[in-house]
Amino acid sequence: MTLPRRFPRRWKIAAAELIAETFSSRIWKATREDGSLAVVKALKPFDDVEDELRGAFYLRWRDGHGAVRLLGRDRMDMLLDYAGERHLTAVLDAEGDAATTEIAADVMARLHAPSRRRAPADLQPLHERFAALFDKARANGAAKTNSLYGEAARIAEGLLSDPQDVRPLHGDLHHDNIMEGERGWLAIDPKGVLGDAGFDAANLFYNPLDRDDLCLDPDRIARMASVFSRSMGHEPRRLMDHAVAYGALSAAWHAGDGNHKDEQRELAVAAAIRAVRLSF
Repeated sequence: MTLPRRFPRRWKIAAAELIAETFSSRIWKATREDGSLAVVKALKPFDDVEDELRGAFYLRWRDGHGAVRLLGRDRMDMLLDYAGERHLTAVLDAEGDAATTEIAADVMARLHAPSRRRAPADLQPLHERFAALFDKARANGAAKTNSLYGEAARIAEGLLSDPQDVRPLHGDLHHDNIMEGERGWLAIDPKGVLGDAGFDAANLFYNPLDRDDLCLDPDRIARMASVFSRSMGHEPRRLMDHAVAYGALSAAWHAGDGNHKDEQRELAVAAAIRAVRLSF
């Protein structure tokens, strides 16, 4: 059989089907010579490719605990566990948001479980990841623009100056990065960050991206904070602080890309989380 591209012979891939292509990678569903399924993720050269490479270090460190296994790597190509085809959003549609949140909390707990392996040395420190927010807040301050950026930057600075439960983090945990396969629910596509564990919960408040009826709902925000507080042992108000800071960071990234619509969406959700945080 002729394969659609050359893969390392040691990976023993018998067949492969291209199933997705994004700005950052091409994804193949592969069948190996023993009949097992795997995924090949071939990275493209792009601005943030270091995020993806750090993610490979993170996956090697997790060694399958809460995340897909990194089975092999060849330069910019990764051979990964086949994580299945059911995303966490399928549970949202079938069983509701409460069930979805509990699954996300369980996956996050497994991702944060101790490892006998030494933590990777090449993860991104969390303070570096917030650079875009701090730059945006300074620019807004110089222009005397009143927005959530300044307050969110102060919240982020407070969290970073008093870190708790510092560990390797997935860095981009959300509903589309949690999938169900033969080994149960697993995280995919980590960024590889080092910092306060609360950061991993933050993006979940903003997802799914097409469900602002949920993301802006004060009751849902409070419920998520309570569920994650119970599973992580962190104060719910601190988790919401992480969520506000993350949302403004995401908005700053969108602003840098000239994406005004998504910038304003992230700021709106951050403001809703901030309001719940103040009333908690």
